[in-house]
Amino acid sequence: MASDTRDDFSNAPIAEAALPGSYGISPDDFTLPSATRLGRVRLQVSDIGRSLDFYERVLGLRALEQGSSRAVLVAHDDTEPLVELTARPGAKPAPSRGQLGLFHFALLLPNRASLGRFAQHLSDINARAGAADHLVSEALYLQDPDNLGIEVYADRPRSAWRRSGRELKMATDPLDFRDLLASTGGAGWSGMPTGTSMGHVHLHVGEIATASSFYSDALGFDRVVWGYPGALFMSAGGYHHHLGTNIWAGKDARPAGDGDAKLMEWNVRLPDAASVDAVGERLAQRGHRVDRDDAGFTTRDPWRTQLRIGR
Repeated sequence: MASDTRDDFSNAPIAEAALPGSYGISPDDFTLPSATRLGRVRLQVSDIGRSLDFYERVLGLRALEQGSSRAVLVAHDDTEPLVELTARPGAKPAPSRGQLGLFHFALLLPNRASLGRFAQHLSDINARAGAADHLVSEALYLQDPDNLGIEVYADRPRSAWRRSGRELKMATDPLDFRDLLASTGGAGWSGMPTGTSMGHVHLHVGEIATASSFYSDALGFDRVVWGYPGALFMSAGGYHHHLGTNIWAGKDARPAGDGDAKLMEWNVRLPDAASVDAVGERLAQRGHRVDRDDAGFTTRDPWRTQLRIGR
């Protein structure tokens, strides 16, 4: 973690404590409830057996439901769905660049010791992973068999978060593996632990201003980090981000097609029906299609990535 007090990607020189309400920019007349959280991601994959092997053996999830072409995965001893896999045989793997939609989904572990145990587990099975210290969190990065991106991370205490002006400080610094592994207390990895949740989703988009218009101005996320090159991070309730958006796929990138491995849908969970209705009405008033059902509604962002809003 960087130890100086200068922001890594803005001109603001002083890092101050990120106290509640001291950072972020809210939409003018509406913001999502502070109790907003994320639900499952639905992924299209090419081979259900191959994907299940990865998600269970490498990632440490457990199949709550399993069929010939579909599986629902949870953390061990939990029943809250985190990942839903649907097979489309012959689906093309996600390219490293050039495709809009999923950059990664991110599983939030309940504590740093769990992340250390996961890091040791990856080393033990010789699994390849990237790593980063984001100041607000520490993270490991993997690709599934269809090259869909996954982050597994643990948050730092909010008392350690810093801001520059109204912008929360985030960075991509080297991860201190030695210190992380020391946090395990000698305990081993026994699968994705109870309390693991969907922490955030990060999307490739075509334009940052349009992403801000849809996800912040219309949907109601606060803008939290906007100085990171080519990216915008948004959240509810002062979290570092429930949603990341970036333009790193390239200016000629196109949405994933029906025959591609891809993110089919991600979920935003609101605390009550009134909040769900309010968001749906706001999106419809701003010209976005809202398809309602008994569980809430679905909508699509300007690049056709589907989002479900419910309780």
